[in-house]
Amino acid sequence: MGPIEEKLSELGFNLPAPTRVPNGLHLPFSFVNLRGNRLIFSGHPKNSMDGGIAGPFGVVGSDFTTDEAYNEAQQVALSVLANIKAEIGDLSRITGWSRVFGMVTSAPGYTEQHLVLNGFSDLIIGIFGRDVGRHARSAIGVSALPLGFAMEIEGEVEIE
Repeated sequence: MGPIEEKLSELGFNLPAPTRVPNGLHLPFSFVNLRGNRLIFSGHPKNSMDGGIAGPFGVVGSDFTTDEAYNEAQQVALSVLANIKAEIGDLSRITGWSRVFGMVTSAPGYTEQHLVLNGFSDLIIGIFGRDVGRHARSAIGVSALPLGFAMEIEGEVEIE
């Protein structure tokens, strides 16, 4: 277990298995795309511990409260980390979080998408520290996401 996973464990979190795409679902892209020292991760949902896609499904502001969605965004961060680890081996190779972009399926009039995405950002900064974990970020509300996801989060990190 590397230092990043030890920090996760100290905080009470465990990484799920990397994402397993369900049979019959065609995704002509990679969840993680490594190009030199840039690693771009595609929009991620949450994984179950065995790597199955686990949502969250629904609409924030009607099916989820902001606090519940914040917790779900933390779980999405764990799924992102699991897929990055599968690609690069050791999460300690991450030298900087460049940007994060979150889309939140939102009820009409819901305006707390930024608070939902704080779940992702707070966990990343808590694990990697301010110097490595700080990132630029956008959070938007959308009327729908693929497969009924309540949120999807993508971004970019630098690695050594």
